[in-house]
Amino acid sequence: MTLRAAWLVALLACAGVANAADGKQDAPSLDAFDDAIQHWRSVHGDNYPRHAPDAVANIADNILLYQRVDGGWKENEDPARILDDETRARFAAEAKKSGGSFDNRNTYTQFDYLATAHALTGDPRYREGSLRGLEFTLAHQVASCGGWPHSVPAVQSYHPRITFADDVTAGVLGTLRKVVVDRRRYAFVDGALLARVQAAIAGGDACVLRLQVRQRDRLAGWAGQYDETTLQPAQGRTFELPAIATQETVGVVRYLMSIPSPPPEVIAAVEGAVQWLRQVELTGWRLQTFDAPAEQFRHHGSSKDRRLVADPAARGLWARFHDLADDTVVLADRDGRRLARYEDVTRERRTGYAWYGDWPRALLAREHPAWQARHARAAAR
Repeated sequence: MTLRAAWLVALLACAGVANAADGKQDAPSLDAFDDAIQHWRSVHGDNYPRHAPDAVANIADNILLYQRVDGGWKENEDPARILDDETRARFAAEAKKSGGSFDNRNTYTQFDYLATAHALTGDPRYREGSLRGLEFTLAHQVASCGGWPHSVPAVQSYHPRITFADDVTAGVLGTLRKVVVDRRRYAFVDGALLARVQAAIAGGDACVLRLQVRQRDRLAGWAGQYDETTLQPAQGRTFELPAIATQETVGVVRYLMSIPSPPPEVIAAVEGAVQWLRQVELTGWRLQTFDAPAEQFRHHGSSKDRRLVADPAARGLWARFHDLADDTVVLADRDGRRLARYEDVTRERRTGYAWYGDWPRALLAREHPAWQARHARAAAR
């Protein structure tokens, strides 16, 4: 293996890119786009041609085509689609618009992929696209606290809010940390821009700690959205009432645990959130999916339905949302009414939204204990 190939192996390992036999480089994973791809398929189906995952240049070219004039991206597109001329022309017109979204793990995933594509191919277009995406991300950090909004410009009422839902703020921060740490893959980020990235991380970390919900004298989890002016938990979509969000809390905790040599306030935030997650686990209930008459809704079709089933032996289930004060489960429908029982949620929202899941399971069983052990060893040195 040549020195250049060895350098790329180390470089791409940092980027999450595996090496194949004989020094040949595998493509960067498309896993970061899973959410976007799933959303696209839920509307359009999955019967369409796609580039192979190792067709890095084709995928990166798509990502550049999707990028808007000021560096952002529209959410919920499959970067691996094989586009016909008509679709390419439509995206070229769309690219003349400004703005973009951080929702559903968007924008930061695109500029990170382009950075890896540049490392693999040397194509300067990918470097420039990555830089434009990074600049867009830094430009839209919310000044009042340091998190990131759902989308810009705001079209819906919840778009300007500081957003933790779907890993918006935590995902951005985790990727910005890659820019700082992975100086080979992000060698094109100069000193001045790197300083801005570091300042954005510092502001974002402070915002994450500031917005953690407190219940009396205890730290709990995080809401999905916060009002960008009052910094209080706020409503997202009509069925997403102000509440502590379990899935989002898991994402924030994972981000905080990724911080090297965490200061005491980060450790306290992690421990408080983990204790809260253990406290709100639902025992004695399991979620059952069963066959039902096929029905097509606006955003998805379903031939299944879901219900909660009492089971004294069941463990490992969590509700998506919990009341800010008393931790009771928060359910709602598209009309914005809080509902007392899962069966009161319409089938469209039962099957089109994850009200219950096992999101904290791996965190509580393996990741957090391993993190504690690492820091205990570090403290003992």
